[in-house]
Amino acid sequence: MTGDTPAPAAMRNEYAADLGLTEADLAVDWYTQFDRWFTDAVAFGLSEPNAMVVGTADSAGRPSGRTVLLKGYDPEGFVFFTNHLSRKGVEASANPYASLVFPWFAMQRQVVVAGQVTHVDRAMSEAYFASRPRASQLGAWASPQSQVVPGRAALEERYQEVTGRFADEAEIPTPPHWGGLRVRPESVEFWQGRAGRLHDRLRFRHLDQGGWIVERLAP
Repeated sequence: MTGDTPAPAAMRNEYAADLGLTEADLAVDWYTQFDRWFTDAVAFGLSEPNAMVVGTADSAGRPSGRTVLLKGYDPEGFVFFTNHLSRKGVEASANPYASLVFPWFAMQRQVVVAGQVTHVDRAMSEAYFASRPRASQLGAWASPQSQVVPGRAALEERYQEVTGRFADEAEIPTPPHWGGLRVRPESVEFWQGRAGRLHDRLRFRHLDQGGWIVERLAP
């Protein structure tokens, strides 16, 4: 650290005393509650409120994380799209469970999801791919995501090669190695910052025998 940079241990923001999340505040299910908070995040003006940290692990349990954009959610879960040969794609196949964290810190909120990963059907992947800007479509073909490359020039050469290959194509096809993943939640935690670090943490948890319960977690 430089002399003008404060030590991380000294960095501290106090959360608002008038905010809170009680059991009475919760919607009847996790989906309705998430939809309510996501709507709040959009109205608040957060930059990319659909950004989430996706955590996966390989078959040996070694974890990895990265920020990905949520592209859809419904009562069945949360959907994002990726190269299935990327690290997260390979790990999601080898160990089909993931966590999601929505870090809405400006609102003193987080949502933490854990659940099983499944592939969305091909038609859904193709429909979303068709809606992407052409440059992003070309990038999906050009980038060997998560693989080591010799340099920036190699990526740009691949991009130019792909651009030429599809120059006469009005519609670029979806790469066979690219598509959507859905995280089907087994738990969804809603975290609201509180004064004195006595935060509110309310979790919807799916029961093995079916149905959901709400649990309060200590901060």
